Amino acid sequence: MWDPYKKGFKAYLQLERSLSDNSVEAYLHDVEMLTQYLQSSNDLRNPSELVLKDLQQFVKWIAELGMSAGSQARIISGLRQFYKYCLLEQISSTDPTALLEAPKLKRTLPDTLSYEEIETIINQIDLSKPEGGRNKAILETMYSCGLRVSEVVNLKLSNLYLDVGFIRVIGKGDKERLVPIGSSAVKYITIYVKDIRVHVQPKKGKDDIVFLNRRGDELTRVMIFLIIKELAKKAGIEKNISPHTFRHSFATHLVEGGADLRAVQEMLGHESITTTEIYTHLDREFLRKTLEQYHPGFGKKA
Repeated sequence: MWDPYKKGFKAYLQLERSLSDNSVEAYLHDVEMLTQYLQSSNDLRNPSELVLKDLQQFVKWIAELGMSAGSQARIISGLRQFYKYCLLEQISSTDPTALLEAPKLKRTLPDTLSYEEIETIINQIDLSKPEGGRNKAILETMYSCGLRVSEVVNLKLSNLYLDVGFIRVIGKGDKERLVPIGSSAVKYITIYVKDIRVHVQPKKGKDDIVFLNRRGDELTRVMIFLIIKELAKKAGIEKNISPHTFRHSFATHLVEGGADLRAVQEMLGHESITTTEIYTHLDREFLRKTLEQYHPGFGKKA
């Protein structure tokens, strides 16, 4: 009964939204969860017949299944997208998700590395080995450009414009953006490409990938993760570090240095400015002291 809606929604996500296969599957899974709930309630009505109360009962049902607040919020987000599609295709004239509340999430900020800590980690790389030169180029690029780990492993030679200090990055949903790249990253990419990569025979279809393993294949996200973990351990840094830590540190250092939030959003490839705002985790006590020191009316007694 819901199959035509699911097929249409899938086509909308692939063609209109240009989402990755993983994202499409995740959204379809959310709709599948809703249909499972309706089937279990012996009440498999059309999307247009569902109202807010039905969806509230559904959220209660997935909570009782033991789903975390984060998973519940993600499913609700998927249903919002589904009803956006239903409105566009005139399957439904109302959006029952409009007033549907997601459970409150505690936003935990990942650890941030200082510039000195990043330098210490990078300095642990053994440059006497070919993979050392490659790894240095990778880490310099990640911190210089604030790239996602998927963007690093998929970086292409044809998208490097090192002479003018830019690289073209393919981000989420295959969206492209131009990102400035620092002179240190340019230097180590150039050394890697000219002196190390030339000795690797790329596998078929991998000729344009910048960073290759010894077998000529692209690196995996897990491999980047393990490289960074090992270097952090050698550097004696006990923070919870992942490839995303470099991206987070890039954004944090820019914002703390006074960079315009819109510019940071553009460089990170965030669709919404609210996503970028999580990087503005300035010390609240510092803000309070600044107000007390400089605002004439802040400390005035009522």
